Amino acid sequence: MRIVVIGGSGHIGTFLVPRLVRAGHEVVNISRGTSTAYIDAPEWRQVRQVAADRERQDAEGVFGATVLDLEPDVVVDLVCFTLESATALVEALRGRAAHLLHCGSIWRYGKSRKLPIAEGADSTEPPLDEYGIQKDRIARMLKQETASGGLVTTTIHPGHIVGPGWHPIGPLGNLDPAVWSALATGQALRVPGSGTEMMHHVHADDLAQAFELAIANRDAAAGEDFNIVAPTALSVRGYADIAAAWFGRTATLESVTWEEFRASTEPGYADASWGHLDRSQCFTIEKAKARLGYAPAYEPEQAVLESLRWLIDNGELDLPVPRPLGSEPLTPPR
Repeated sequence: MRIVVIGGSGHIGTFLVPRLVRAGHEVVNISRGTSTAYIDAPEWRQVRQVAADRERQDAEGVFGATVLDLEPDVVVDLVCFTLESATALVEALRGRAAHLLHCGSIWRYGKSRKLPIAEGADSTEPPLDEYGIQKDRIARMLKQETASGGLVTTTIHPGHIVGPGWHPIGPLGNLDPAVWSALATGQALRVPGSGTEMMHHVHADDLAQAFELAIANRDAAAGEDFNIVAPTALSVRGYADIAAAWFGRTATLESVTWEEFRASTEPGYADASWGHLDRSQCFTIEKAKARLGYAPAYEPEQAVLESLRWLIDNGELDLPVPRPLGSEPLTPPR
């Protein structure tokens, strides 16, 4: 099939586009043309690149026509953030494409009520911010579109995406490099809350696997949404303990109030920590396993360790080389 990937040069596309090429599809990548995939792969030489500024074309009302001109069988939309933008694309593709796959987010869900969180269950409070509200509205619109006999759609909701080429969400739910330094050198780490709050990561290649499976199993994926995460989630305490052990250390955690934590770190890091830990989310992947055959290759700590090694090797984190306890991280299937 001819598959058009919108925003295929980022986290997910780095792994998804080569997978689709290896599966025998003709792949077209639409991007602004300002970045390349995080990891080079020979399959990219077979990909047609189309430069387009989606934000500008959405404002002009022509982005749907840009996608249609490429005559896609399948469209994978990795960079849609508003209901207005998603609706315009659906209206352009209706009757002209076979399948639209949208990248949502687990932040369509708010604070946890019951764990693990399942699709369609009353497991969380409503979304907490505009990003999550828009992702929730998009997912609901797409589900209704397919249920009413319109365009076949599928929504994939990833957890906190991890992989080589970018910083992972760390044990305090933020991107502060000082967290890794404290764990690597045995310094005390100030932890807000109880330390039992949960975060659910996913390796970018496991996420790419889910998109590929949904394309290959269109009937099973039609009109559905799927939470795509690692097999397990990490608590703050557990995450810190595992990470410290990579450096031959034992995590020393100092429990502080949120007020004390905010006073001791930058506002952006504090806000990110609150956003992740206040939600305290853990998801089930049983629906994706049953309907799509989803089989993640990475536990969350394996994905984070791979990311840290890349950052250290490329000079983006000044830390000793971490060593895993037990087996090496799994190699993603090819």
